[in-house]
Amino acid sequence: MNATTSLNSSAEYKERGASGKRYFESLKYAKHVITHPFDGFWDLVHEHRGSVAAGTTFLVLFLITYVAKLMFTNFQFINAPLQYINVFEQCGSLLIPFLVLCLANWSLTTLFDGKGRFKDIYMAMCYALVPYIIIQLPLIIISNIITFDEASFYNVLMSFSVIWSVFLAFVGLMEVHDYGPARTVIFLLFTMLGACIIIFLVLVFFSLLSDAAGFFVSLYREIAFRLN
Repeated sequence: MNATTSLNSSAEYKERGASGKRYFESLKYAKHVITHPFDGFWDLVHEHRGSVAAGTTFLVLFLITYVAKLMFTNFQFINAPLQYINVFEQCGSLLIPFLVLCLANWSLTTLFDGKGRFKDIYMAMCYALVPYIIIQLPLIIISNIITFDEASFYNVLMSFSVIWSVFLAFVGLMEVHDYGPARTVIFLLFTMLGACIIIFLVLVFFSLLSDAAGFFVSLYREIAFRLN
C-alpha cells in the first residue's frame, strides 16, 4: 500500500514538473513570437508551442501594466485623476472588450472556414500584448526621470509599443485562421462590428432583466402592502 502511494506521488510530482517546465517554455517562446511573428504564431498554435496559462499570464501582466501606467506615470505625461481611479473598473474596461473581441472573431470566422478555435484566438491575442508590457513597464520609470522637453522620446516608444502589439495581433489572427492579409482585414472589421453587437445585446439583456426584477419587486411590495 505504501509502495503504491509512493509511486502515485512520484508520478504526480513528475507530471507537475513537466507541466511547470512546459509553462515556462511557453512563456519564453513569446520572445520568438514577437521577433518572428509569422513562424512564431504558426508554431504557437499548430505546433503547440504556446499555452493558455502563459497567455493568461501575459493578459494579467497587461492589465497590471495599464493600471500601473495610470497610477505611477509622471503627471507631465499622463492626465489621470488618481482619486477617481478604480482598479477593478479599469481592468474590466479592458478585459471585457478583449474577451468579447475574441468571441466575436471566433463566432464569425467559424462560419467562414476559419481554422482557429477560441483557445487559439485567445492565445494569439494574449501573446500579441507582450511588446506593450515590455516597453510600457520601463516607460513608467523613465517618465519619472526625463523632463517634459524629452517627451518626444517617451511618446515615440509608447506609440511603438501599441503599433507593434496591433501588428502582432493582425499577424496572429492571420496565421491562426490561415487567411490572407486582405481577408484578415475584412474579418477584423466584421469582428469589431460583431463585438459592438454582442455588447449591445448584453446591455439590452441586463436592462430587460433589471426592469423585470424591478417589476416583480414592486409587485411583491404591492401584494404585501395590501395583505397587511
